Amino acid sequence: AAMREAGSGLKTAWRGQITGAGLGRRLANSIRSQTYPKAGESLNAAALVWSKAPVIVGAHDTGPLIRSKNGFWLAIPLPAAGKGRRGAKLTPGEWERRRGIRLRFVYRRRGPSLLVADGRLNAKGLGVASRSKTGRGRATVPVFLLVPQVKLPKRLNLDRDAERALDSVPGLIVANWVEGHLKSY
Repeated sequence: AAMREAGSGLKTAWRGQITGAGLGRRLANSIRSQTYPKAGESLNAAALVWSKAPVIVGAHDTGPLIRSKNGFWLAIPLPAAGKGRRGAKLTPGEWERRRGIRLRFVYRRRGPSLLVADGRLNAKGLGVASRSKTGRGRATVPVFLLVPQVKLPKRLNLDRDAERALDSVPGLIVANWVEGHLKSY
């Protein structure tokens, strides 16, 4: 009973921390708990609390530095890029293939560099090719920000809650032991 309480308390604390950090209900619901043995009492009882999305939760817990795979740039899509298939983020190559426009690299000394498209913004605010022969409505539209690396902020402190749950176990054992013996008399 004590391990069940400690495990469910830790799960609730982690879920509250994730939603409090603004990471959403779905990520919070990825936190699961299990108590062993599943039925009955045991002196070797244990509780396991884990996430079904450990990479995402771990990244927000540690606050890592994210770099591109081959050491060039990370392309961060701007609103003019739109969405990819099924709402996924677009890559610059995919964007060029879908729109039929070549992206141009613009280096800036201060601030991030850009990938821009020479076209126009449509009514939805997406960068598209300009069909005008006179150049009316043409614009250089920033589509992607290029940064060498991104530091993810540390939003969670899961170790703190785990230590609290661990420290509460002896008190929970005593409380449940006393409660169990008082019922039997």
